Amino acid sequence: MSDEHEKAFLFDQLGCIKNIRGDYDIFQHALSSHPSQLLISYKNIACMHNIMGEYSKSLPFYQQALDIEQNTLPLNHPDMATPHSNIGLVFQEMGEYWRAFSFFEKALDIRQKALPPFHPDLAVSYTSIGCVYKDMGEYSKSLPLYDKALEIYRKVLPPNHSLLAASQNNVDLMYSKMDEYSKALSSYEQVLEIYEQTLSAQHPDFATFYSNTGSVYYKMGEYSKALSFFECAIDIAQHSLPPNHPLHQILISNIEVIKEKL
Repeated sequence: MSDEHEKAFLFDQLGCIKNIRGDYDIFQHALSSHPSQLLISYKNIACMHNIMGEYSKSLPFYQQALDIEQNTLPLNHPDMATPHSNIGLVFQEMGEYWRAFSFFEKALDIRQKALPPFHPDLAVSYTSIGCVYKDMGEYSKSLPLYDKALEIYRKVLPPNHSLLAASQNNVDLMYSKMDEYSKALSSYEQVLEIYEQTLSAQHPDFATFYSNTGSVYYKMGEYSKALSFFECAIDIAQHSLPPNHPLHQILISNIEVIKEKL
């Protein structure tokens, strides 16, 4: 490790320690002549708080990271979209949806000006804004944004890419929420085909997929089919998810309700 790299590593560790103690002065002074390392440290600390669910604590570090990038990059540089998205995600997790919109839309505006029309980062922005509408229960507004993301992924990704399946799942979920069950089921078949090509048979994504499909059949009143999918889901969940995962209890409850109806 070179002297400069060793210094950067030590400064980064010092920053984390001082952050835990609530003393930032030494940390900021130590890295003041290394803005790139300071930027990385702010992002890492913010990410740590996010993982711990301490969103209000992560916010000032993401904001300081944004300030550094605003001072070092042109305002419409495509890399400027990421710090705006990071802050948007924090506000979304905090339930402050309109503030999340503001940052997600800024990220989208930067990407629309800086990137070609079918760049995958645009799909990320459309998905982020669609997720906020979904969280607000405004499914009809979420659907066209998920559709835009899916259109981009279809153009730039191979047909069996897992990200394409995830994007298709977002669209399917909106159809289900809007009671358009036949459209949801039709799309689920495409997702299943991708999963079968890319995932192991006991992958937890299969548990979620079968659970979602079972929910659609349940809403349609086709309880026998719903039960079959829920049982497939719980079998996979028992092999691939930790015992305290919430999907276990959801599936158990769903199966109990269906058995009472049969």
